[in-house]
Amino acid sequence: MSAQLRALAAETCFLVIDQGKSLSEALPKAQQKLASAPDKALLQEICFGVMRTLPQLETVCQHLMSKPLIKQLRPLQFLIYVGIYQLKFMRIPDHAAISETVEAARSLKGQSLTKLINGVLRNVQRQPALFDFASASLAVQYNHPGWIIDAIKQAYPEQWQTILQANQHKAPLWLRVNQQQISPAAFMAELTAADIAHSQPLSYLPVAIKLEQARDVTLLPGYAEGWFSVQDGAAQHAALLLDSQPGDVVLDACCAPGGKTCHILELTPDITLTALDRDEKRLARVHDNLARLSLQARVVAADVLDTANWWQGEQFDRILLDVPCSATGVIRRHPDIRWLRKKSDITPLVTLQSEILLHAWSLLKPGGTLLYATCSILPSENSEQIQAFLSQQPDAILHPISIANNATTWQILPGEQDLDGFFFAVLHKKITT
Repeated sequence: MSAQLRALAAETCFLVIDQGKSLSEALPKAQQKLASAPDKALLQEICFGVMRTLPQLETVCQHLMSKPLIKQLRPLQFLIYVGIYQLKFMRIPDHAAISETVEAARSLKGQSLTKLINGVLRNVQRQPALFDFASASLAVQYNHPGWIIDAIKQAYPEQWQTILQANQHKAPLWLRVNQQQISPAAFMAELTAADIAHSQPLSYLPVAIKLEQARDVTLLPGYAEGWFSVQDGAAQHAALLLDSQPGDVVLDACCAPGGKTCHILELTPDITLTALDRDEKRLARVHDNLARLSLQARVVAADVLDTANWWQGEQFDRILLDVPCSATGVIRRHPDIRWLRKKSDITPLVTLQSEILLHAWSLLKPGGTLLYATCSILPSENSEQIQAFLSQQPDAILHPISIANNATTWQILPGEQDLDGFFFAVLHKKITT
């Protein structure tokens, strides 16, 4: 692993933490500067790892440095974190981790700091007790900002530690078999023939396949032929719960990047589906996914609240409402969320969700079904949001969810059955006379 790779990791982490870029935006641009697939994977592993352990890395540095590097030297502070992460958490020889990290400082205009960086990393090497955080704050012990810890403790007093610990683990790679192209059994046979370890953990969702190791999905059997998509097992429940029927007019109101859109069409091709999203750039992924999977939908760049610009006047039989949310259920998959999301974001998000839900309800036919979904675990966005909605809408009733033991709403917590955190509520609109 080269000094260039370490420098790219430091720059990427700097962009996320100090500049507010998401890893999904910053990391691919950095990976483009590397030639080999293994180097790109290692860059991702380091960046994700620094995001997962940032408070502990900062705490170690506080013991070894009189003050953190600031202003134009900030990328070099992140380079130190990159070096510490390698020493503590990766199977890289110490001498390589130290020497290449020091060398990377030169390309980051840190020639004058090579001795400092070398000294910090050698102290980390010699003092394993630096990583004893038993008496540290909860934010350091669990590598989460305090406000998220407080919110999860309040919502889940018996499970908060389990949730935070689950967020520290890498999320598995889940696939969804496209039954319009191949059966789950045939696809799994292809995986077995290619010596790719996999399992089928959800008996009621046979299209959900979990790989035992992360892989470049473009190299898996049938990628170009549209045999499968990448989608977490939790998210795969959305199309199942929406339960579209042949002939239905369906709206996926916040559709990008299109995983749920495609799954709905795979389950019920004989529908008319409008896939809507306000972010035109993200809709490129929707078009790509539809094309690769040989599926068709009306894809529109518009805000669901601005019906004058997209709605054709016909109410929908089914609406999927996967609303913008805090994404607190997918922190293990996107570890930068814990640093990008702020406590002050939650109230505006809850307000927006309420507006979208109320507006979408007006577009639903009497007798129709609306599925409200988030990848959040905060009650204010989920169960409390639904209760507030029901108190305003006498024509709305919750439909029990059979695969959740007939619960009226379903909160999946991170790590349950190795799934992401997700919330679902199935709302039926009464037919009034």
